[in-house]
Amino acid sequence: MIKRQHNKRSQGSDKTPVDPYTAVHAGFHWQVDENFNIAEVCCSRWARMGDAASKVAIRIHEPGSGPASYSYLALKRAADALSHTLQGLGVQRGDRVAIVMPQRFETAVAYMAVLQMGAVAMPLSMLFGPEALQFRLHDSGAVVAICDESSIASIKAVRGECPMLRRVLAAGSAWGLGDLDLNLDYHRAFTAAVTKADEAAVLIYTSGTTGPPKGALIPHRALIGNLPGFVCSQNWFGFDGKSNKKTNAVFWSPADWAWTGGLMDALLPTLYFGRPIVALNGRFSPELAFSLMQQHGVTHTFLFPTALKAMMKAYPQPGKHFRLKLQGIMSAGEAVGDAVFDYCRKQLGVTVNEMFGQTEINYVVGNCSAMWPARPGSMGKGYPGHRVAVIDDEGKECAVGVPGDVAVNRFDIHGDADPIFFLGYWKNIAATDGKFTGDWCRTGDLAKRDADGYLWYEGRADDVFKAAGYRIGPGEIENCLVKHEAVANAAVVPKPDSARGAVVKAYVVLAPDILAARERWMGPREQFDRDLVERLQIHVKTMLAPYEYPKEIEFIDALPMTTTGKVQRRVLRLQEEERFKALHATR
Repeated sequence: MIKRQHNKRSQGSDKTPVDPYTAVHAGFHWQVDENFNIAEVCCSRWARMGDAASKVAIRIHEPGSGPASYSYLALKRAADALSHTLQGLGVQRGDRVAIVMPQRFETAVAYMAVLQMGAVAMPLSMLFGPEALQFRLHDSGAVVAICDESSIASIKAVRGECPMLRRVLAAGSAWGLGDLDLNLDYHRAFTAAVTKADEAAVLIYTSGTTGPPKGALIPHRALIGNLPGFVCSQNWFGFDGKSNKKTNAVFWSPADWAWTGGLMDALLPTLYFGRPIVALNGRFSPELAFSLMQQHGVTHTFLFPTALKAMMKAYPQPGKHFRLKLQGIMSAGEAVGDAVFDYCRKQLGVTVNEMFGQTEINYVVGNCSAMWPARPGSMGKGYPGHRVAVIDDEGKECAVGVPGDVAVNRFDIHGDADPIFFLGYWKNIAATDGKFTGDWCRTGDLAKRDADGYLWYEGRADDVFKAAGYRIGPGEIENCLVKHEAVANAAVVPKPDSARGAVVKAYVVLAPDILAARERWMGPREQFDRDLVERLQIHVKTMLAPYEYPKEIEFIDALPMTTTGKVQRRVLRLQEEERFKALHATR
């Protein structure tokens, strides 16, 4: 897919050295066949190999017991059995099939079974409540739902409001609670559909960070569009960068396989390369993460910044407790910040590669420390095959240092169509059209470009605000706060102010040690909090511009998060607006 230049100092026509990034980017060309199917390249082709019965696809991690492994042959046979079942239930090409299960073998089977039929897989998080499930099931017109004990009660609770939902298949310990039990016993091979690369494969709903969720329709070809970013962000995943020879690779991420980060950045690309991925059906904790990676010899991972922050706080020197084999760490969803960046490099022995993408156009910008220097706090550069720019309201590229909207062009630098793009929003032509300015697809995320082409995140367009006339991006302040030993996590939002329009306010989650000290404090709780607020304000003042320090700090048990691990600043911002309205309504 991507071949690294053997001569890192390849020569241009003027004999001047060409840096690796420029060489790879300029030499990269897309190859997208007219017919392409995700299940074929992620499962079927490996099942035809001579080692299919021993080649591990899925490893199940169960704390306190030995791991269970499933081969690519087992994955294919189980997928064939399920495809026959779905076909018998009347599922046809293009029908939406909801998959509402955590990381488990049956989840991978369900994706392969649905995709090889030419049907559309619709991932839904088992963390969704009834209202969220009902909206997506009804909006999509899903005809079948496949679920387990984590989700079947919620599915059954809303089924009456989803007239298109004909059958509910039950897996795991939910057997007997649905219309039909998920039987994966292999009887006969399934003849897979021949799908076009442009055909719909996945309908995945956005997280609703900035508004109501929208269904993004993802084609089979989007997996090809994801691969350069995956390979680069994982430091040439499973290959030696100099010789391109295969190396051992084991992948794991706590990212739910129901989300773009877990599906397109973890499960599918790992299977595409025929490597094992570890499945964990359990609650994330720093100890669990480290022990899992040690037990399975995990070499590559995707960890959200919130997870890395928790791991850093819990195990400042993890090498004293765990033996790890990490070769690549990708992180996305929020800015990592230089504190976590330094932790990964010094304590985990790996330079974390930050990545930026969206459900609609995933894996477009990022770093690859094996190829070009990663800069702490930077989103990175456009990955090979993607033409990325910072544009203004008119769609013109912004000058160096001028903030604008991160956008991706429909065509790469060679004029070829970029396969990364979604097909459009489900039943929402207006929203689809509004996403584009000409051939530029806007992300709604703001950034600056430096002279070397690196992008620096400024925040969501609706997260950036003005306070006393100054333009404030929350990421830098949050990163500064997290560097303080008292802070586990932080979110910065504007607090409405009659005189200045808004002031900077920080919501802070305290580190466990500070919480314990707070409980032991014999004096008034208010005094402890006031002293801590002052220390945090001084900390920010000494590191950032005077107008950036938080005028108000509120301690909170947990930040509101999406199920993908992103901080929902919108929730906190609306809370502040409601408080402001209530205060002035009483005057």
